[in-house]
Amino acid sequence: KMLRAKLYQMQVEEQQAKIAGNRAAQIGSGGRSEKIRTYNWKDSRVTDHRLGQNADLNKVLGGGFDDLVQQCILKDQQDKLEAMMAEQATQ
Repeated sequence: KMLRAKLYQMQVEEQQAKIAGNRAAQIGSGGRSEKIRTYNWKDSRVTDHRLGQNADLNKVLGGGFDDLVQQCILKDQQDKLEAMMAEQATQ
């Protein structure tokens, strides 16, 4: 019984560490260098630094940011797929 409980505890701790690592990767350090977007009024441009793409500022401010959102979702899905593939490759 003690061995089973110890193994279970180790498994739970490993899973919690993995979840905490994923959460930290999503949140980041919150530093100024981790910009998500820059709004450049002079050039009427929005730069999404996660995607490395620019969009029209007026369009985004008018509510037309569906393209950026869809691209962010796609990038997140690709990152998750790559992580799953890398995890399977190590097993």
